[in-house]
Amino acid sequence: MNRYTLMIWGMLLFLAACTKSDYKSFTSDPALYRQTVKKLNDIVLENNFPPVIASRNYAYANIAAYEVIAAGNPEKYNTLAGQITHFKPVPQPSEGTEIDFHFASLLAFSTVGNAVTFPEGSMDAYVESLKTKADDAGMPSDVFNNSIAYAAQVSKHVLDWSKDDNYAKTRSASKFAVRTEDGRWIPTPPMYSQALEPHWMEIRPMVLDSASQIIPPSPPPYNMAEKNGQFYKNTIEVKTIVDSLSAEQKHIADFWDDNPFKLNVVGHVMFATKKFSPGGHWMNIVGIATEKDKADFDRTVSIYAESSIALFDGFISCWHTKFTTNYVRPETVINKNLDPDWRTYLQTPPFPEYSSGHAVISSATAEILTAAIGDNIAFRDTSESEFGIAPRDFKSFRAAAMEAGMSRVYGGIHFTNSCIKGTEQGKEVADIIMTRLKLRKEESKSVKVATTVEASAKRN
Repeated sequence: MNRYTLMIWGMLLFLAACTKSDYKSFTSDPALYRQTVKKLNDIVLENNFPPVIASRNYAYANIAAYEVIAAGNPEKYNTLAGQITHFKPVPQPSEGTEIDFHFASLLAFSTVGNAVTFPEGSMDAYVESLKTKADDAGMPSDVFNNSIAYAAQVSKHVLDWSKDDNYAKTRSASKFAVRTEDGRWIPTPPMYSQALEPHWMEIRPMVLDSASQIIPPSPPPYNMAEKNGQFYKNTIEVKTIVDSLSAEQKHIADFWDDNPFKLNVVGHVMFATKKFSPGGHWMNIVGIATEKDKADFDRTVSIYAESSIALFDGFISCWHTKFTTNYVRPETVINKNLDPDWRTYLQTPPFPEYSSGHAVISSATAEILTAAIGDNIAFRDTSESEFGIAPRDFKSFRAAAMEAGMSRVYGGIHFTNSCIKGTEQGKEVADIIMTRLKLRKEESKSVKVATTVEASAKRN
């Protein structure tokens, strides 16, 4: 073999090595995972999914992706089996089988996110584009096929588990009984819709013991006769704020509106506009946060997974509070007692007032991000730019959550007390989740060390 032949063989081997590394560069890019979550978010928006149902898609999809990552990187990540309710060990890949776990996690996310609630096929075109790009990037056929097969295994496991969370049962549950009583929630204009998902507290939580584990203090009792009473003062406060909104307060209200289906009425014409749900907005913030943190693929998936679990359990906890208190909305009280022509700045959503869902899930997710990435991490939230709403800058995730809660007062759809107590409720949800879930191995080690030190101190 002459030196020219050796040179040719060397070049071929070099090109083959480059091709192999090219596909790994493609599949291991955390931006690709963020893009995939955004794709699901867009489909949620297009299908008008209510906030609580959307949270179910995000949670199961991110858990499926995370379990693939945990299987591929067991030195750093723990499976969620045994950590979240009724979740059994995920099938492990056969020994010696070469799998691209990043590619498989993308496929598992897409398969589960699509199948949990949507009509079949919503993400098919996107999945095919992922496969085409992986193939074009030079992924070997055996790795390609093995990765698809393993993603399918994990997806089936997660989907089978999801079917026992009572979602199907609640589809045929009884409607909310509307009764015109002082202080009790009734449908509001312009849609006068029935109560949204009144049985959501019956959905199986992932980490909380039950929907009723966290019980916020009761809101002030309805009493518009007592001018010095707390309820009257709370009502006047909302009306006064909405009647004199500044441009900044309007921007805040619009920015956090997150109404997946707003009915606009102009004369005799009615049309709907869509935005991300509150959970979808926070999924976007998770993307911004992980990009700012320069998190690698695995860490990015783990933060999305923990955040989506907080969203899911946060909504279950909040909905238990809402449909236990059945608290009246400010709009109803003001129209009946103060001004029949008064209107909110934002459209009142169709469910009881207390506690604020925005406040609960924003606080819960912000606490997860603060623990994972850090406090006082300044960021710019561009989530609403595609709806023509200017970005907002925040000094921390907690600051964003506080603003999200108070935005509902500016919108005229919540009392301040509901937002304050909702923020506290969300923090409690996150605290329980962070205490019980140990996704990263270093967390388990630090907890073990802390427990050992504490036990030693007690003995001494």
